[in-house]
Amino acid sequence: MHVPDGFINAPVSAVAGVVAAGAVAVGLRGARRELDERTAPLAGLVAAFIFAVQMLNFPVAAGTSGHLLGGALAAILVGPYTGLLCIAVVLLMQGILFADGGLTALGVNITVMGVVTTVVAYALFRGLTRVLPRTRRSTTAAAFVAALISVPAAAVAFTLIYAIGGTTDVPIGKVLTAMVGVHVLIGIGEAAITALTVGAVIAVRPDLVHGARGLTAPLKLRVDGELVDAPAPAAHPAPAAARSTRKVWGAGLAAALVLAGFVSFYASASPDGLEKVAADKGIDEKVQEHGAADSPLADYGVKDISDARVSGGLAGVIGVGVTVAVGSGVFWAVRRRRTPEAPETRTPESV
Repeated sequence: MHVPDGFINAPVSAVAGVVAAGAVAVGLRGARRELDERTAPLAGLVAAFIFAVQMLNFPVAAGTSGHLLGGALAAILVGPYTGLLCIAVVLLMQGILFADGGLTALGVNITVMGVVTTVVAYALFRGLTRVLPRTRRSTTAAAFVAALISVPAAAVAFTLIYAIGGTTDVPIGKVLTAMVGVHVLIGIGEAAITALTVGAVIAVRPDLVHGARGLTAPLKLRVDGELVDAPAPAAHPAPAAARSTRKVWGAGLAAALVLAGFVSFYASASPDGLEKVAADKGIDEKVQEHGAADSPLADYGVKDISDARVSGGLAGVIGVGVTVAVGSGVFWAVRRRRTPEAPETRTPESV
């Protein structure tokens, strides 16, 4: 759903840029409360993983594909404020290096793909986890539903922005119907990817899933045939091995590199939901050439390498590397700027 330059006029794009900048500022402040010594390194990895998975377009209908937006996944894994920053980093890298998503439309893309998806998904996720049983399965199910709804919500947000500042005269009702219809299908794929990823991390290190914190059920002991709550364990620091994130970080980075460097070659070549609707409805009549069209990595290929498999795979690997480096740098800087007003919070080690 990367909006290119030319879909939205300059004044509305500028307003969206201000909104996005304000949201990022709020995200930077809120992320100070979400990040700690364990999760700060993982936030950069989450951004890189989302970058990699976004390269994997999957077919959703005849001649149409979809890809992960990632807002729900990021918000549940590392928190809504940090999740928004993850999506902003991904969109910035895609726009500057890969000519994916317009530069003047960067504010629109952050607002639609970052702000809307993280806010909608996390609010729904939190609401569901409050009423569902406190189990890993229910947490994964809540992640599925939240991700599913976040995608058509982003489609509605784009349509509203287009209704205000669209550069072509297209009936908004038709745009809304087409956008929501195709993005409901894309949302199913988003929900499946999000639930599988969240479920996999919870199975190995539930303490690293922001959305799973506070869901710990008390340990039960059977005494005289009855189940009673076990006494709370004495407070003591967890062993260093238990707190280490190296294995999770290494496995996640390896998965991102494989997805971007190899699996992406088999992704669907069909236009994504927005591209398809734009072509069918005439939204793309005034699309502009991307400002980074001359980038050596434009269109997810390395310039002067003729082999498509090698070119695309190498571009994906470079993208993952740059995204994890930039993201990690941003989140370490945010972590180091933790203020007295944002005290560090101890959280349960498992759910």
